[in-house]
Amino acid sequence: MIGYYIIIGLIALVSFAVSSKLKSKFEQYSQVHLRNGMSGAEIATQMLHDNGIYDVKVISTPGQLTDHYNPADKTVNLSEAVYNQRNAAAAAVAAHECGHAVQHATAYGMLEMRSKMVPIVNVSSTLSQWLIMGGLILGIASKGLSFGYIIAVIGLILMAIATVFSLITLPVEYDASNRALAWLKNKNMVSQQEYAGAEDALKWAARTYVVAAIGAVASMLYWALQVFGRRD
Repeated sequence: MIGYYIIIGLIALVSFAVSSKLKSKFEQYSQVHLRNGMSGAEIATQMLHDNGIYDVKVISTPGQLTDHYNPADKTVNLSEAVYNQRNAAAAAVAAHECGHAVQHATAYGMLEMRSKMVPIVNVSSTLSQWLIMGGLILGIASKGLSFGYIIAVIGLILMAIATVFSLITLPVEYDASNRALAWLKNKNMVSQQEYAGAEDALKWAARTYVVAAIGAVASMLYWALQVFGRRD
């Protein structure tokens, strides 16, 4: 267990560092005001229309960094700051979320796969570690009785599903950012300075998903070693 806590601790430190850097980047680029004077909501609406999408609503949602696209009700949800502000950071986030809407409209394979996995991931991410730990404890208490081992393996399978979900998220997020940046550039929505800010902000946002994926893989490998190592 000590090894597990060391891994989790290191990943948590890296995650904190990346998240802090991301926040500082967004604060920095929030000071780069758009020459076209468009708000995040207007940027989002324009990108949707330029991609022939008229059945997706752009709405404001409370909180910070709460921006997301909801394929279920076809809404681009922008945090209050992004929705109202007129700067490079707001443009980057708004366009990125619309990138997901474009993915949905064009049936982007990775997004569809991730969406289908959401229900089972909601369950697996909650139960997997408890099943693994419970199975290992049962195995020790019963001196290696196979029932505990089976429970642990089931937990490991559920954890593997959640890990695959984290890995699939990477191309989905990077693709959405690429779509956003390409649109901002090709439609001349931002100046060169504004584009550089948007690109840098999205780069750091993507790194939070990279750290999460690495954490998921590391955790799964650790527990796999615990389960199969004890079996030997």
